[in-house]
Amino acid sequence: MHPSTVSVLSLFMRWAIVGGGVLGTSLALRLRQQGHDVTVFEAADNLGGLAAPWAMGHDVQWDRHYHVTLLSDRRTNAYFDMLGLSDALLWGTPRTGYYGRDHVLRSATTPLEFLKLPDLTIVSKLRVALTLAYGSTIRSGRRMERLTAETWLRRWSGRRALDAFWAPLLRAKLGTEHASASAAFIWSTIRRLSAARRAGLDAERFGTIDGGYGRVFATCLERFAELSIDVHLATPVASVKRTAHGLSVCTTDSSGATTEHEFDRVVVTTAAPLAARLCPDLLDGEQARLNTVNYVGIVCASMLLRRPLGGYYLTYITDTDTPFTAVVEMTGLIDPAQVGGHTLVYLPRYTTVDDPLFALDDAGVQAEFWPFLQRMYPDLTPDDVLSFQVSRVPQVFAVPTLGYSDAAPSIGTSVPGLYLAGSANLPFATLNVDDTLSLVDAVLLEDSLHPALPLSTVVGGGVRA
Repeated sequence: MHPSTVSVLSLFMRWAIVGGGVLGTSLALRLRQQGHDVTVFEAADNLGGLAAPWAMGHDVQWDRHYHVTLLSDRRTNAYFDMLGLSDALLWGTPRTGYYGRDHVLRSATTPLEFLKLPDLTIVSKLRVALTLAYGSTIRSGRRMERLTAETWLRRWSGRRALDAFWAPLLRAKLGTEHASASAAFIWSTIRRLSAARRAGLDAERFGTIDGGYGRVFATCLERFAELSIDVHLATPVASVKRTAHGLSVCTTDSSGATTEHEFDRVVVTTAAPLAARLCPDLLDGEQARLNTVNYVGIVCASMLLRRPLGGYYLTYITDTDTPFTAVVEMTGLIDPAQVGGHTLVYLPRYTTVDDPLFALDDAGVQAEFWPFLQRMYPDLTPDDVLSFQVSRVPQVFAVPTLGYSDAAPSIGTSVPGLYLAGSANLPFATLNVDDTLSLVDAVLLEDSLHPALPLSTVVGGGVRA
């Protein structure tokens, strides 16, 4: 075969993407721009994954989980630009609340308000500020993997600040896995916030899409149609296997019937244990690595209320008895008109799948949360609640344990043309859209480092017609 023939053929490949979240949809658009044929398989009825919208009663549709964009989130902003939605980004400066162990809700929006918080001495608060400043100067996350987050925070902020301030916040994001997380997690958080402040000239500005992520994924479907990207919704993938001519993606429909689809490249964007089950041709060592990733999940209640709560977009909670780990009053940032003039509140709890909260129905979660919500907001009554519904996702974020970058699963695999991309491949990240989108470039780079013919074109040393 002439080298020029190989070059031309290798430019055009058939790619399949398993998962239609922000990562899968962004990757599909980038691949199509490069001239490849692209097919997206999504098990749910709509695109979006963790960012998908849902209906919350009273004709209100908004995101199933809370999301904001920072000025420094260049990948997310590029994603919106690719969809023609840059002008739909609405920017605001949110207020921050703080609910401490004394069961008093206070504002913590400004540095002066932070200094007035009761749980820490002035010395401890200064040490916290210095910890943040020092963390923002560290350039390598690998050095932060040598210590647990608690050990590093105790060293720089002191035990009092760790117990009263940092530990509750770590539990809020990592649940019972907080003790095993390396300091790379807190470093990633500090780095992102520092970048946001620099981009916003020292004032935090958060952005949301007018219409929420529902508008984002509706636009995605329009763009996919324009670009001839195939989308299969409500189509679970049963397996991805190697064949003589490439990779076979086996899907099932509502009746249980299976269909085989052949591709040259497949990217699986699911959680690592599910990727292991879907890809039986992986080596035993690859399977083991995928199955040993520690995940935290989320139980997240969405409430529509007749009235505002505290008016803070985000309220940190350091009272360890409270069963939810923050209060996110979305209408403290977006115009209430976007949700029917009501107040939209999220009550998240990051936790592991063995938490009994996962087994409760919506009414059970509401009964668990309500006494503590009323303690925070004494004027709140049951009549103020228009709707209350709960999202449950058992595997959301891969916990970066000690030395995780050396143990993390690889994007490339032993199966030619098969790539795995998810939070398990992000050793230096927090749970946000921008970090997730970094995997788009990582997949494209991995494929460019291992150039090959489209596997389906080569048969016995010749080229298929």
